[in-house]
Amino acid sequence: MSYEPEVLRRAYQRMKEGQRLRAEAFASKKAMIYHQLPRVQAIDRQLRQGVVQAATAALKQGVDPAPAIQALRAESKALQAERKDLLTQAGYREEDLVEQPQCQQCRDTGWCGSTMCVCLRALCAEEQVRSLSSLLDLQGQSFDAFRLDYYPDDPGPNGVSPRSHMKLVRDICQGYAARFECSGVKNLFLSGSPGLGKTFLSACIARVVSERGYSVVYDTAIHVFGRFEAEKFGREENGSTLRYLKCDLLILDDLGSELTTPFIQSALYELVNTRLITGKHTVISSNLSLRDIALRYSGQVSSRIAGEYRLLEFWGEDIRKLKNSSF
Repeated sequence: MSYEPEVLRRAYQRMKEGQRLRAEAFASKKAMIYHQLPRVQAIDRQLRQGVVQAATAALKQGVDPAPAIQALRAESKALQAERKDLLTQAGYREEDLVEQPQCQQCRDTGWCGSTMCVCLRALCAEEQVRSLSSLLDLQGQSFDAFRLDYYPDDPGPNGVSPRSHMKLVRDICQGYAARFECSGVKNLFLSGSPGLGKTFLSACIARVVSERGYSVVYDTAIHVFGRFEAEKFGREENGSTLRYLKCDLLILDDLGSELTTPFIQSALYELVNTRLITGKHTVISSNLSLRDIALRYSGQVSSRIAGEYRLLEFWGEDIRKLKNSSF
């Protein structure tokens, strides 16, 4: 998985801050024990200096240092036993004077070889949720909070009510997020009129997937294509759009709200096609139908969406208007 540099930076910063606070707490506890048990401090100093002093003295005298070191080992065992007794009598353990890493797997480096450790991944997930929360109301948006009572329960011409249909849509989105890494469906296309819950369910997906440790980028189509244009014409550094291409899940919201130009048509094709080739997951929401997509962008884009995305149509009435009319 590939987290955004800013998310990774903040996670590292939190990890280092945690290390600093733990080091301060350890130093404070160690100082307290030494103050309470000065003999223990003297023993520790003697143990640290003993081996070096014995070896240095023997070498200066031009004799074999082995006998001196052997004698020192016996003395060290006696000192260690005395130290343990002093600590035990005072209610401490020997481990209380040994600084331990919080994570035993990576020793607080954040990495196990070339693999990100679970401790750093958890911090990245938390920071990513924070980033998404600045764009989406993740706290108030969950699959359980998706209210089906806003959708009519009367069957339509096809014999299916908007409520039962939207329950199916919600369940598909929930399953997509829950089985993100092994789902047979990698991409979703959420299509329907404004105010039917497309952004809400997109936020629910973003929350679940990011909390599970995957990199998620949410952005509106207007802003995404604005970044592509800025990069092309030199207003932003090259590589600023890589976040949209490399993240585990891209949520492209409100496709069709932007002013469509030949450049944007090309950028959309590049975005969709690159993510398909690299096997990345994408969720696109739009007020447009697949037919509208073909007319507005290109047959290439619409054919890829039709062939590689699960189409979820949103039915019902504008929920925002229903909420306002209830006051």
